[in-house]
Amino acid sequence: MALHGWFGSARGWGGLPELIDGARFTYAFPDYRGYGDRRDVPGDHTIAEAAADVLAVADELGWDRFSLVGHSMGGIVAQRVLADAPQRVERLAGISPVPAGGVPFDEQGWALFSGAAEDPANRRAIIDLTTGNRLAGSWLDRMVRASLDNSDAKAFGAYLPAWARTDLSAEIAGNPVPVLVVVGEHDPALGEAAMRGTWLAHYPNARLEVLANAGHYAMDETPVRLVTLLEDFLDG
Repeated sequence: MALHGWFGSARGWGGLPELIDGARFTYAFPDYRGYGDRRDVPGDHTIAEAAADVLAVADELGWDRFSLVGHSMGGIVAQRVLADAPQRVERLAGISPVPAGGVPFDEQGWALFSGAAEDPANRRAIIDLTTGNRLAGSWLDRMVRASLDNSDAKAFGAYLPAWARTDLSAEIAGNPVPVLVVVGEHDPALGEAAMRGTWLAHYPNARLEVLANAGHYAMDETPVRLVTLLEDFLDG
């Protein structure tokens, strides 16, 4: 079950879907309420609601047990699923994932992120920042357009405090589920240091992979290496 990030959607997985080994794995790419094909679906836009919807999708698919892959905001949604239904989760992989305790912001950072719901320039600045200010402007523009086209502005804004200020660390700490955390070397916020202080501290069976030449969007920046790491891990 692949859970997208704040700027993503079920269609926002870059080059990853075309590289999946369909003979070994079946992936589901759900949208949260307010995103993609569910852009007009009303909701509270909380992490708990998103996790409940993920479990509902698993039920519809007949998946009693499954693994979770969460990018960015999808990382904390995946951990909420684990907290709510630990017996159903086989493995957990996070790609530049939000930790179980959320993400701290200073005043300037919060202003930038909270303004992104209505201002495309803020979205562009955030994507540029989280990929190390090193990628082509045409790609940044494409990412902003995909985000605008696949998210409702009100829902997008509501999800920010949901992922940034939710703390479920006490509910998942010490869980023995196998965990893979993948981050890009150019991600200044959710990079190696942040993961060692959160994900690797919370999960005793976690390991960390740092991707060269990637920032926050490994599925766009280094998709071949990403899918190789993910599927080796998911295969056990």
